[in-house]
Amino acid sequence: MSLIVGVFAIQGDVYENISSTKTALKELGVEGTVLGVKTAEDVSKLDGLIIPGGESTTIGQLSLVNSSLKTIKEKIEHGMPVLGICAGMIMLSKTANDRIIGKTDQPLLDLLDIKLERNSFGRQKESFETDVSMASINIPKFDGVFIRAPSVSDVGSGVEVLAKFNEKIVAVKKGNMIGVAFHPELTKDVSLHKYFVNLIKKSKTGQI
Repeated sequence: MSLIVGVFAIQGDVYENISSTKTALKELGVEGTVLGVKTAEDVSKLDGLIIPGGESTTIGQLSLVNSSLKTIKEKIEHGMPVLGICAGMIMLSKTANDRIIGKTDQPLLDLLDIKLERNSFGRQKESFETDVSMASINIPKFDGVFIRAPSVSDVGSGVEVLAKFNEKIVAVKKGNMIGVAFHPELTKDVSLHKYFVNLIKKSKTGQI
């Protein structure tokens, strides 16, 4: 069995996520291909998708233009695992407000039932690193890199909180959807990417 993992390559930390996912596959001994994807046709062939950090409004608008947003939503609704990182978590959410400007009018996938605040920890100059714990998925300590990071103020039914920082929710999971406020691709630790690869593997073999 070989997995096809895509990194949504409209904008953002594409190369870094491709590299981290390749390392995760290698360390797990899992066969797979990791691709940057842009079009609906590209997305339709995937077993799993990473929506990387970047600028969520830009990613949303450009994915509307090339019609990939609709295909991504359909694939996730049919069970394809997805990892949304920072802007990617915003894209997955039902509601996104900005800490400064309030409600935003941006294209969202409307799949993850969370209330989300963009730029929750401040703008670029307030970026920081700190340890976060995702013990429920067997990652007790992880180097969280926060860059213009969002946070989750409330979760809906069935959404599991994976991690908090300063009482703010920074990682969530529901079914095959994972959203994190920090950037795992910017560290040498690929344990979250490995967890995601295993999720894709289980999904493809019908174990979940």
